[in-house]
Amino acid sequence: MIQGALFDMDGVLVDNMRIHAAAFDVFYERHGIADRKDVRKEFSGMGNVEIMQRLFTPERLEELGGWQALGAEKEAIYRELYAPIIRPTAGLTDFLDALHRAGIRCAVGSSAGEENIRFVFDGCGFAPRFQAVVGSEQVTRCKPDPEIYLKAAEALGLRPEECVVFEDARAGIEAGRRAGMKVVALATTLPREELERTTAALVIDDFTQMSVERLRSL
Repeated sequence: MIQGALFDMDGVLVDNMRIHAAAFDVFYERHGIADRKDVRKEFSGMGNVEIMQRLFTPERLEELGGWQALGAEKEAIYRELYAPIIRPTAGLTDFLDALHRAGIRCAVGSSAGEENIRFVFDGCGFAPRFQAVVGSEQVTRCKPDPEIYLKAAEALGLRPEECVVFEDARAGIEAGRRAGMKVVALATTLPREELERTTAALVIDDFTQMSVERLRSL
């Protein structure tokens, strides 16, 4: 029986990938990057170390202070843009409350860093609703490696097969599959038809289409 719900953050807890895309536009302008990658298609589910290594040569990275400094710059732009309008994905708060009433424990497994996770938790009042958080600082391997979701399940004291993962990105869906968990995909970042070709057990538009009963029927 399902006892745990594990959530990615960007594109899942908050429908914010358009804000990340806008932040990258500002970042590209600042650094004169002409080859502007499609954030939703190419960066979804990745950590900043991988993203910055794709955008800059090793020499340029060193010249600009390394991927950590560049990642921090881009995330600061994102938080400034999103702070006035941040809100949970539609239906999420009610769904989290229903999970709590049903005794289903919740955790976050996100490639985001601690500062962005705290920003989202503070902005949306998520702290009381999650029993564990695993961010980029707690793992050594990024999605699609299953490490982040295995650690999230362990933090809840649950076996992988007792957990369902909520994801919006191909890398995250694959991470959940490799962890031995069922995956529900949200069509916030990628088109439904693309998600329906993945290993996700269910595709939803947002959490208004989710319930405890539907979760347990997977």
